[in-house]
Amino acid sequence: MARAIWSGSISFGLLNVPVRLYSAVARRGISLREIRESDGARIRHRRVAEGTDEEVPYEKIVKAFEITPDRYVPLTKEEMSALAPEKTRAIDVQDFVDLDEIDPIYFDSPYYLGPAEGAEKAYSLLAKAMEETGKVAIARFVLRNKEHLAALRAGSGILTLTTMRFADEVVPPEELDDALPSKKPRVDKREVQMAEQLIDSLTTDFDPSAYRDEYREELLALIENKAEGKDVVTPPAEEPTPTQAPDLMAALEESIASVKGKDAKPKAKRKSPSKQKAAKRKPAAKRAKSRAKSKSKTSS
Repeated sequence: MARAIWSGSISFGLLNVPVRLYSAVARRGISLREIRESDGARIRHRRVAEGTDEEVPYEKIVKAFEITPDRYVPLTKEEMSALAPEKTRAIDVQDFVDLDEIDPIYFDSPYYLGPAEGAEKAYSLLAKAMEETGKVAIARFVLRNKEHLAALRAGSGILTLTTMRFADEVVPPEELDDALPSKKPRVDKREVQMAEQLIDSLTTDFDPSAYRDEYREELLALIENKAEGKDVVTPPAEEPTPTQAPDLMAALEESIASVKGKDAKPKAKRKSPSKQKAAKRKPAAKRAKSRAKSKSKTSS
């Protein structure tokens, strides 16, 4: 049975919905140790004071902010605790917004929200209302002594919560100096059409199970082969060469031809279930606007 990592309530207006928070991610990383290559001795890391070999016990270590090299402002555990956010048990909803207004760069870690005992009806009511309106709730809550911004979404009767980055945590493109192009090069209309055609030919419904962690699979295979004493040949890494500007059209044409060759009989595109649901969840104002447009076209 899944274990809740936090419990509290979703609070907006005068409504409080007791909920439990569950992780929505199962980390599949491979844990590696550090050893000495010559004899396989395990490497241990110690906390030592710089300039000496004296090991410092954990209880004697405090946090500090470096203002200049080798100059620090120490912060005691008591001072840090006094500044910690108040440990409330509320997911405090601030606003409701449309999902497409949120740049994915702000999303961080996903969680599931389940109803606390006795709160099933209130939970279902909130989930259904959010699903029908297609809105996302922007909220604040405290998890592990840190205040988080979060987005609450509803789908298939289930609420999910994704922690978000605050605005000042996202680096604006203007601060990247020369990393991004300062001037947009002229792009030929024909090149754009070809690129759109390539995108269209590769467009399909999103199926997360179709994508695998190939690096993890190859690393596991390498570990198994080495554990069994098999010889392992490592191919040299190849650096990708960028397509030069004069070759763009040729590369696009070849790519389109290659995709067509793989899929000689393209299937008719269909809306994914999520898109169909999204269409049903159109806010009333947008539905009315769409109907008004259809009527005006019919009358003309």
